Amino acid sequence: MVVFRIERRSGLPAYLQIVHQVEQALRMGALTEGDKLPTAAQVAASTKVNPNTTLKAYRELERSGLVEVRQGAGTFITRSLATPQTAPESPLRAGLAEWMRRAKEEGLTAHEVTTLFDALLGETYPTAPPTHTPTP
Repeated sequence: MVVFRIERRSGLPAYLQIVHQVEQALRMGALTEGDKLPTAAQVAASTKVNPNTTLKAYRELERSGLVEVRQGAGTFITRSLATPQTAPESPLRAGLAEWMRRAKEEGLTAHEVTTLFDALLGETYPTAPPTHTPTP
């Protein structure tokens, strides 16, 4: 089951953070077709967001064709966004995991890693938005 993290100071609405986290979990293979998402009440309890915020996110995901709401049963994933390159056993993912381990051993903080990643992402994919919003 996915566990949502809401960054209140990010400037991004909570419902979009939920949408993006589901999409990321789908790309990484952490969620697959048929998986059930937590209820709005469960998300509210764990994140302290209003249940309507979660419902809004789930409606957005439904419009995108990624989930299906089954009355009385819950919200279920209808398709994956994963590719072989993002799968847990992918050589690319393993290489990135090794790089992350080395960066941590070298003393880089998570903020330094995301800053470096965003800089290189922008150089490689000039139209890509940053992966995070800096916190003051």
